[in-house]
Amino acid sequence: MRVLLDTQVWRWILADPDRLSIGSRAVLQDGNSDLLLSAASAWEIAIKVGLGKLELPGPPDVVVPQMVEHSRVTPFPVLHTHALRVTQLPPHHRDPFDRLLVAQAQMEQVPIMTADPKFAHYGVEVMSP
Repeated sequence: MRVLLDTQVWRWILADPDRLSIGSRAVLQDGNSDLLLSAASAWEIAIKVGLGKLELPGPPDVVVPQMVEHSRVTPFPVLHTHALRVTQLPPHHRDPFDRLLVAQAQMEQVPIMTADPKFAHYGVEVMSP
């Protein structure tokens, strides 16, 4: 099963896994699950670190790749088609990073694991963490 992870869920996996349900942990630990981490999440983290809204134990360009490797996620690129799909989304969500994740989930037909209830308004399969 392929699952696109919301940035916040990925951070919980790394720093606070007890916030995740037993069912979600089972999916995340299943060796057959392909956990996708969008390049949009790396971009979001870099922006938030730059704005002082997020602290990491080192520079994002060093720490994020280490965290990706440690957490067994597959880096998931943002394609032009994903970015352009955002223009077709209704304005349920204003966060540009989340809108891009929705576009990717729609186009790639993968569920997204998120705690954000707004994602469900887009007709994508949402998995609660």
